[in-house]
Amino acid sequence: MLANNITSTHPVTFLLMGIPGLEHLHIWISIPFCSAYTLAVLGNCTLLFIIQVDSALHEPMYLFLAMLAAIDLVLSSSTLPKMLALFWFRDREINFHACLVQMFFLHSFAIMESAMLLAMAFDRYVAICKPLHYTTILTKSLIIKIGLAAVTRAVTLMTPLPFLLRRFHYCRGTVIAHCYCEHMAVVRLACGDTRFNNIYGIAVAMFIVVLDLLFVILYYIFILRAVLQLASQEARYKAFGTCVSHIGAILAFYTPVVISSVMHRVARQAAPHVHILLANFYLLFPPMVNPIIYGVKTKQIRERVLGLFLRKDVKGV
Repeated sequence: MLANNITSTHPVTFLLMGIPGLEHLHIWISIPFCSAYTLAVLGNCTLLFIIQVDSALHEPMYLFLAMLAAIDLVLSSSTLPKMLALFWFRDREINFHACLVQMFFLHSFAIMESAMLLAMAFDRYVAICKPLHYTTILTKSLIIKIGLAAVTRAVTLMTPLPFLLRRFHYCRGTVIAHCYCEHMAVVRLACGDTRFNNIYGIAVAMFIVVLDLLFVILYYIFILRAVLQLASQEARYKAFGTCVSHIGAILAFYTPVVISSVMHRVARQAAPHVHILLANFYLLFPPMVNPIIYGVKTKQIRERVLGLFLRKDVKGV
């Protein structure tokens, strides 16, 4: 009897609404979503393949880039396949535990991405401000430790969420007003005192964004100061040019976060689909553009990609 009561505190499944108010446009909305996801998968898999097969790219900068590409693959794949099934086949059902798993992966890998951008800022700081000590500071063991620290921090911060959500009764329905299982969208269906979930979610988000972004800005202040002290304009241009791709990745990740946060506070009366489209943009945009940014702006990656396709063309001839 007790077991039955425990298992009945949460529904067996939730129903994902998709984009409220735009349900009739789901098929059309799926086109850019599917295109962005395809580009993200192809771009990040290409980056991973090139970095793996080319031993010349087994340097700290490219190892961090490989970690970022792997994170982007998981981040986009945790939501997009189910989202496309919802848009194309109206497959709205998601198992309660699958929903919690999706939420865990989504938020954990978003935190890992933020950590990896911070690690890449540290890499650029060492390369420009301490070039003579670059290889002695950024050893492979340190890179592994940074990667493990990024994973540990994300898992530690996100592990409580599924357990916190399991303890609630869900008396406000089973329809999640979102395309995927976002933490606060699930909390809104719960009965009882959800203040701790609200505070914990906001605190983690603020801690990650503010702390990581603060350190990224500090590293770039040191980098800018070091670059301006270089003797020639050509040397300054070359040194700062190595940071362009990383700055682009930072803007791609943090700009949607800031815009979404501002919209939630300034435009609270905006239609729900505006907030959900912004949230989807935040999930889709960085994984899609990061390979493009690094492919176009990083000479070594660009040459390897062109070489890969040129070899295929020669074989075809």
